[in-house]
Amino acid sequence: MISKPSKSARKREYQALQVLGEQLIELTDDQLHLMGLPEMLHDAVFAATSISAHGAMRRQKQLIGKIMREVDAEPIRAALDAYGNNDRVLKQIFRDAERWRERLTRGSADELDQFFELIGHRSEKLAEAVTSWASAPGDEIRRAGKRKIFREIHKELTSKMQNTASSI
Repeated sequence: MISKPSKSARKREYQALQVLGEQLIELTDDQLHLMGLPEMLHDAVFAATSISAHGAMRRQKQLIGKIMREVDAEPIRAALDAYGNNDRVLKQIFRDAERWRERLTRGSADELDQFFELIGHRSEKLAEAVTSWASAPGDEIRRAGKRKIFREIHKELTSKMQNTASSI
């Protein structure tokens, strides 16, 4: 005899699906579109983004949870995990770019060579930005130079990460 899940077990499962559906509300419209959600779910999530009243939002989240019962949740879960990992990677790239900027603006030419070794090529724009920063006469120009150095480092690290991800 096959026993069906208890009412409590079904309720926990439905609540988990609702929480998963609620995470969709935080995504951008482009991300939602790329996920290929069923139209009914997409419309419910899109409607939730414009609701500000607490009670209305609670009811909309319940509707999303109800719709989630009819949808295969695994592709949605996988896509949300991928977006979460992407956010972590972008934050790490930002932190690394800040560290490298500090190293390059207080260090020697060896620091710049180490960065080029890390990214696997020489960036003339970055080398030029570091050189112009070092010879800048005023504080305002040096601050602008540091921002330019950061942008170049960030661009190179992002490019390196994308190349690494596409080769896997």
